[in-house]
Amino acid sequence: MAEKKAWRIFPRPLLETILNNHAQHHRVPQPLLLHGPRGVGKTTLILQRLLPDWNKGPHLTGYVDFAEQMKVDPGPSHGPWASWSTCPPPRLSDCRKTLEHCLESMAEKGVRAGTISSQQIFTILNKWHGLTTALRQVLQSKSRATDRASPAALWERAVLAMSGQCTAAEVGRILGFGEKKNGLSVEEASYMKESVVALKLAKKVIELQQGWRANAISHMNHTGVFSRTLTHSCTDWPCLLLELLSQAAEIDHFQPKLVINNIEVLKHAMVNNKLSVGGPLYHDSLIWRIIALGANERCLPVILVTSDSYYSYEAFLEFGYMEIFISRETFGWTPQEAKMHVVTDYFSLSEWKVIAEVLGPNPRHLFELYALKQSNYHLKQTEDKASTFEDIVDAYIAYLQITVVNPAMDIALELLHKFAIDVHNGKISEDRLRFGAAWRHPPQIDDPKLHKEWAKLQLMDFVQSFANTGFAVNYRSDYSEEIFDDPSVVALSQVGLLYAQRDPPFIRPISKGIQRCLVRWLVQQRMQLNSHDLIHFVWHRLIRGRHYRHLMHLRPLSCQRLGSPVTLITWHLRPLSCQRLGSPVTLITWMQEKEQQLKERNPSTTTPRTKMLT
Repeated sequence: MAEKKAWRIFPRPLLETILNNHAQHHRVPQPLLLHGPRGVGKTTLILQRLLPDWNKGPHLTGYVDFAEQMKVDPGPSHGPWASWSTCPPPRLSDCRKTLEHCLESMAEKGVRAGTISSQQIFTILNKWHGLTTALRQVLQSKSRATDRASPAALWERAVLAMSGQCTAAEVGRILGFGEKKNGLSVEEASYMKESVVALKLAKKVIELQQGWRANAISHMNHTGVFSRTLTHSCTDWPCLLLELLSQAAEIDHFQPKLVINNIEVLKHAMVNNKLSVGGPLYHDSLIWRIIALGANERCLPVILVTSDSYYSYEAFLEFGYMEIFISRETFGWTPQEAKMHVVTDYFSLSEWKVIAEVLGPNPRHLFELYALKQSNYHLKQTEDKASTFEDIVDAYIAYLQITVVNPAMDIALELLHKFAIDVHNGKISEDRLRFGAAWRHPPQIDDPKLHKEWAKLQLMDFVQSFANTGFAVNYRSDYSEEIFDDPSVVALSQVGLLYAQRDPPFIRPISKGIQRCLVRWLVQQRMQLNSHDLIHFVWHRLIRGRHYRHLMHLRPLSCQRLGSPVTLITWHLRPLSCQRLGSPVTLITWMQEKEQQLKERNPSTTTPRTKMLT
């Protein structure tokens, strides 16, 4: 194996072919949704493999990553493991500026290519908006002549008036004056300058009309009512540019495309302006209008990239039906593909067997583990110069546990705590609190301590039941989708530890490494329970606990090397050093031995059963 070999970006032929075929069309009837768990290489595929070719020749691709607006610590370019929903939300105004700036730059290049004219801008604007009053305000004219003028005549006057406000430097930047390749004649330059001015005028008209609706939007936000017209008015400008670019698209001349990465961030964006709708409404309006444009008139190829499992199933239902998007779900490499790519070049065969058993074939796991292996940082931490590869894997698992899973579980506990408060205040419908539900009986009194204990009990109960199912639940097995009523499932999905995949319809941890960390979290929490809390947990498991085995379509894991079936939770908790010895030593066994030793030292201690009876 070569030492210090740089990690390379591996091709994904099938997925690349699918995305390339979609992007080669100048107009399409549906947006494409590329979704999958975090760490499988979606962003890397777009940025490193596809975008360079999508900006050659007649192709032009705008790339918007809403996650760039997140206030996170500087880190590697491949992104963090933590879900964006656990980070401080960005401002909606910043997200809007990013999207609008990208579309405006694409429209300017369309003007430079000669496919966008002033007349096209007027036609699209006049189709959806009344222009007379706004154009009069731009002209600042109160004469009777303007009252009798048609919108087309007012548009020509307004373009002429706006041309004086556009500086020569701005027009030259857009049209590329001074470049060697620019060979525009005087007539062509004049024609394109008119288009540049018309684009600026259209933006001003939209801003004026949005200003007139400001009080109505503020009232809508204050009262909580919904108006589709007011909501769509906040997305008028980007959708106008999308329609303009779609109509201007021509095969082999000007083929624009739009890629929006981390679209889920827009849904959680924070509103810092009372005159704008909230992030969820803006998100829904933008996507709905893209869908409508594609269905009615055909739209330029729009690719939405996300790691949020909301878009794998639930979004299709909320926006209409199961085929409303072109769905492309990716899970990264299979174990065979990962072995083919990394064995001998980055890891030895023996090292790969450990990785496949502990972490799985997740590309980001492999990249980060390889970077840790090449560095000497883990040696400095352990002060052991004879560190083995299994020690490196142990250090990496500890890193995931401390920096990813434990903070996410703390946020999930807060979400469950909020759920208990909402139940106490009557904000949760009775449909979610059906008879037999494990979460049906939160504390009836307003005590934050009891609510937190209940939240912890619920989360431990869910992880235990989830482990009993083999960490895979078919949420459409009986067509009831009852598991989505479980607040623990909702919380763990929101913090990004679980992913509800589309086909086959299973809810799983986002990776095998995260799955292992979930079990370790459960064992750690059980070890911290006192006798009373342990009895309460066992009683809850027996009487009210979750049981999702009827949704399990997978066989229990069998450990062939040990010669007998071992439960999944035991398999995940075996220390790596014990795997080589073939001994099923687990943290749970160790915990039980410690409890027995304490009883032998202090036999007068009340046993759990007698304590429960008293």
